[in-house]
Amino acid sequence: MKQTILDLIKKRTVLFDGGLGTELMRHGLPLGTSPETWNAERPDIVQKIHAGYFEAGSDVVSTNSFGGNRIKLAAHGLEGRVRELNSAAARIARRAAPAGKFVAGSMGPTGKFLQPQGEYTELEFEETYSEQAAALIEGGVDLLIIETQYDLKEALAALRGAKRAAPSLPIFVTMTFNKLPRGYFTLMGNTVSLSAELLEKGGARAVGANCTLNSEDMVGLVRALREATKLPVIAQANAGKPELSGKGEVSYSQGLEDYVRFVPDIIKAGANIIGGCCGTDPGYIRKMAEFIKK
Repeated sequence: MKQTILDLIKKRTVLFDGGLGTELMRHGLPLGTSPETWNAERPDIVQKIHAGYFEAGSDVVSTNSFGGNRIKLAAHGLEGRVRELNSAAARIARRAAPAGKFVAGSMGPTGKFLQPQGEYTELEFEETYSEQAAALIEGGVDLLIIETQYDLKEALAALRGAKRAAPSLPIFVTMTFNKLPRGYFTLMGNTVSLSAELLEKGGARAVGANCTLNSEDMVGLVRALREATKLPVIAQANAGKPELSGKGEVSYSQGLEDYVRFVPDIIKAGANIIGGCCGTDPGYIRKMAEFIKK
C-alpha cells in the first residue's frame, strides 16, 4: 500500500520546497505576468524548477497554481482558464516527482475581501476554491495546501470548498502572520490560537504559517502554534524582507547561512513540516535537508 503524506509526517520531519515565484522570475518570468500562464507556455521551466527542489531533498513540491483561482486570474483576463491552468500545474509537478515523493496543490488567497470590507460572500469564495481544487485533483495532486491566508474567514471558506471537491484528500492550511508587540496576528487581526482551533475543527489535517516572517521570527510563531493544536505544524519562512534594486531586481535580506541557523530551533519548537517561502531557493532546501537527516 502506497505511503501517504500523513504516514510520512508520523515518521520524521517532512520537507516542502522553497520559493516558486522568485524562482520563476529568476528564470525570466516578467513582472506583472500571471505565473500560471507558464503552465501552458513554458512547462519545461516549471518542471525544471520542481525537479531542482526534489533533487535538493524536498519530499513535497507545491504546484504553480498559487494565484490559480478564478477571482485572482480575472485580474489578467484568465478567469476562463481555471481548469486548464490548474490541471496543467498538477501534471507538470507530477512529471517532476520521483517515486515516493508528493505533489501539493497550491491554493493562495483571492486577493479580495469578504463583506463588509469587500464585495464577496463566503459562499462565493467557497465555490471559487472548490473549482480550483477540482482542477488540481484532476491533474493528480496528493494533497492540497491552502496557503498565505491573511483572513481566517477566507481560509475557512477555502477549506470548505476544498473539502467539497476532495472529501478524502489531506488538506493543509497556512496563515501568514505579522509579529507585533502583543504577539502574532494576521492582517485581519486573527490570532494564532483561534486560527489553529477553527482550522482544526474545519477538518484541516495540518496547520501552520508561511511567508512574511524570516526564519528567526518563525521560531516563536511555531511555538505558539504547537501550544494551540495537536495537528502537524507547518513552517515556511521568508528569506527576510524583499528589497528592490535600482534595476528592478528583487533580493531578500536574510542570506542562506543566517536563514538555516534557525531551522533546528523551528523544528525544536514543534514544526513537523518545514520548507521555504519567498526568496528561498534549492540551496536553502538542500541545507534544510541536511538538518533533517541529522
